Amino acid sequence: MDASEIKAILERPISQELLGRDLLRMAYVAADGTPRNIPIAFTWNGEQIVVCTTKNAAKVPALRRNPRVALTIDTEVHPPRILLIRGRAELEVVEGIPEEYLQINGSYEMSDAQRVEWEAEVRSLYDGMVRIVITPTWVKLIDFENTLPSAVEELVRQRAERQNA
Repeated sequence: MDASEIKAILERPISQELLGRDLLRMAYVAADGTPRNIPIAFTWNGEQIVVCTTKNAAKVPALRRNPRVALTIDTEVHPPRILLIRGRAELEVVEGIPEEYLQINGSYEMSDAQRVEWEAEVRSLYDGMVRIVITPTWVKLIDFENTLPSAVEELVRQRAERQNA
């Protein structure tokens, strides 16, 4: 999939809505070779997905060994809206708290007082974090109105061929 196709899909209004959500699920291969799929907070910077984690998180050495990831961002309504993204994770250990981490948690419902308390707790707990940047190399938007999962698209095509035969 080339960069212009990826950009066109990610600029669609439904994709932008999904990229504004709080959580995604990130699949990767763990150190023991088995798959993992974890929910994690994220932010979209217009070109890349950014997630942040602790320096001692199990995903850090696993992603260094195999940086390929698959991401899912979706809704809990019918019909579901689903954004599938594949890419490579680039890891950077940073001092202190990355600004993206503070942005990531900006959409959770917190009072101003709760936010101040949360940020103070974060700053006292972490001396640094790992900033994980994922550049999309493949994307698919499924809205069940204009786009379907590939297997369902195939069934629709087969049905049309049977009806036209």
